[in-house]
Amino acid sequence: MERKRVNSNKIRSVGYDPKSRLLEIELRDGTVLAYSGVSQEVHRQFMAAPSPTSYYEDKIADEFSARRV
Repeated sequence: MERKRVNSNKIRSVGYDPKSRLLEIELRDGTVLAYSGVSQEVHRQFMAAPSPTSYYEDKIADEFSARRV
């Protein structure tokens, strides 16, 4: 999955596959987390958020199950 860089102090890049509804987040420390069941709308809002870190912590980290990749 191709990931796009984001301007964030915690997140390095974000990738999304709409078919599988899988969101990958690469953190600054190199950890990659895959979140399943993420809608295209959540991904769109995340990428458009003024603070990707805040959106991630508020709307993704606690709402969706993750696994390390």
